[in-house]
Amino acid sequence: MIQTKLRGMGVALITPFKEDDSVDYAALLRLVDYQLQNGTDFLCVLGTTAETPTLTTEEKQKIKQVVVERVNGRIPILLGISSNCTQTVVNTLKNEDMTGVDAVLVAVPYYNKPSQEGIYQHYKAIANATDLPIVLYNVPGRTGVNMTAETTLRIAREFKNVIAIKEASGNITQMDDIIKNKPVNFDVISGDDGITFPLITLGAVGVISVIGNAFPREFSRMTRLALSGDYANALTIHHKFTELFSLLFVDGNPAGVKAMLNVMGLIENKLRLPLVPTRITTFEKMRKILEELNIKC
Repeated sequence: MIQTKLRGMGVALITPFKEDDSVDYAALLRLVDYQLQNGTDFLCVLGTTAETPTLTTEEKQKIKQVVVERVNGRIPILLGISSNCTQTVVNTLKNEDMTGVDAVLVAVPYYNKPSQEGIYQHYKAIANATDLPIVLYNVPGRTGVNMTAETTLRIAREFKNVIAIKEASGNITQMDDIIKNKPVNFDVISGDDGITFPLITLGAVGVISVIGNAFPREFSRMTRLALSGDYANALTIHHKFTELFSLLFVDGNPAGVKAMLNVMGLIENKLRLPLVPTRITTFEKMRKILEELNIKC
């Protein structure tokens, strides 16, 4: 079952760019290898953290191809295919080659702010368009609308190929409501590094992580310890990263994690407009914390 595959620490893979603004495919391969070598359980490709709105259709297709070929079935691949046009997602599912893709991640439609019924109908059309497993993505801070627990549970109960939700509402009560009342074949995955530990203690099965781009070994260990019930040791690792969690997003995502990866010598500190790199002050704070954590710089 795909649910058991999308368990533990998944990483929301960034898109590295060269100084000339082009996609750095060599760096992308290095990042994939880094994840494969350091315990990452699955990869989320072309999500928000990948700066997907700034990528061309051709770039997205090549990124998917490059990652699928490099991973070669060793860990599951969750592919982001979100749009605020339902038909666009349906067309993608019907027309694009999904070889090597284990499941798709589809965010609540952004900007046009549908009602709860509109959100339900969006996912109904998508679920009926494919046999691929679907992971819902609730991130109201970006979409402008929250998918309620009631709507999430309605979708989970009605469509068997909707297998999980990436929950990033920040509302622990809402997430707990979903975990408590969900069908057995539906999982809750944290969409926020900072609440991964408490959410696992409530019954979530893992995280789609941003910080895992830089610290896959440490953060996957924290996730596995929490899933195994070793809360004391998991909490120690969680607290070690507390300050980095806040620095990660203070200047926006993925500016924070790209700054970290640059300090670690893995990528250029380059984003595509309208996103820009972190402020120097944030960058220097990160460098200091990384040195204290004994991360090679």
